[in-house]
Amino acid sequence: MELEWHWPWALLLIPLPWMIRAFVPAANVQHAALRVPNLAQWHYAADSKPSTGQSLWRAWLMPLLIWLSLLVALARPYQSGEVVQLPVSGRDLMLAVDISQSMEVEDMRWNNRPVNRLQLVKQVLDEFITERQGDRLGLLLFGSNAYLQAPLTFDTATVRQFMSEAQIGLAGKKTAIGDAIGLTIKRLKYNPENSRVMILLTDGANTAGEVEPLKAAELAAQNSVKIYTIGLGADVMEVPSFFGTRRINPSRDLDEQALRQIAQQTGGSFFRARNSEELQQIYQFIDELEPTEKDPQVYRPQQNLYHWPLLVAFVLSLLVALQQLSPTFGFRSRSGGHH
Repeated sequence: MELEWHWPWALLLIPLPWMIRAFVPAANVQHAALRVPNLAQWHYAADSKPSTGQSLWRAWLMPLLIWLSLLVALARPYQSGEVVQLPVSGRDLMLAVDISQSMEVEDMRWNNRPVNRLQLVKQVLDEFITERQGDRLGLLLFGSNAYLQAPLTFDTATVRQFMSEAQIGLAGKKTAIGDAIGLTIKRLKYNPENSRVMILLTDGANTAGEVEPLKAAELAAQNSVKIYTIGLGADVMEVPSFFGTRRINPSRDLDEQALRQIAQQTGGSFFRARNSEELQQIYQFIDELEPTEKDPQVYRPQQNLYHWPLLVAFVLSLLVALQQLSPTFGFRSRSGGHH
């Protein structure tokens, strides 16, 4: 890694002490007389003259090293790490999935085998979540009550896992569509206005909760939350009976009108998914309506190094202070003591 500097101009201050010494006249200081009770240590200080090397070290080299260390710290050296790609800022997208009792109806097929509605949603959403790189995704599950399973996050793997672990009836047997919208508004209203998106999937009508769906949609529109609604369920299903099989409409409880009004009121769209192909096409279409940002954002992490030269300056200053204090406190050799 290459060494770089935040403020390299600080190194131009290196000759500053010599410039001050050359152009600023020395101060005329008159020393006052001091009364020292114990003169032994001062006699030693006066009698022990340092060698030329010691004088040079104390008078020039140590202050010079301290000064250089401080300037290097002031210049703020750092090393740049490897390039890291950041998650791009796309949509704040909340997935609201119905897990009420009716989602266990097996009127769907996946890979030529019958599956219930929630199993199909898990398969299709797994692919959709994987492709939404750059968005912050959240997962909300609702039945009789609405629960935030995963807050908005770039960690799509965690959202996928929570979705795969969802169980029918975990949030109750009924359907609280209005509460799901209300909880989503709470989670999105402080985010950027042009990125608040909710995808609401249900197979029924609002039968529980404290908030009416259309009232919740009105609040969503006021808070710039766009809602795409998906009505899931086949139109025709054959079930066994005493006389063989009979055809029924498993989606008779689906409130398409309310879902369509919710979408229109918030600037979104309503979709009808009668099978796995239609559900996949719906999520692909939403991908086109709400595209993610494609241009990657990168940065290089920086490791600051200024604390190392600062530590060197501190240690050298401490050594200078100890050298100056050693005669005062008697830190001297006793081999040549006075008798």
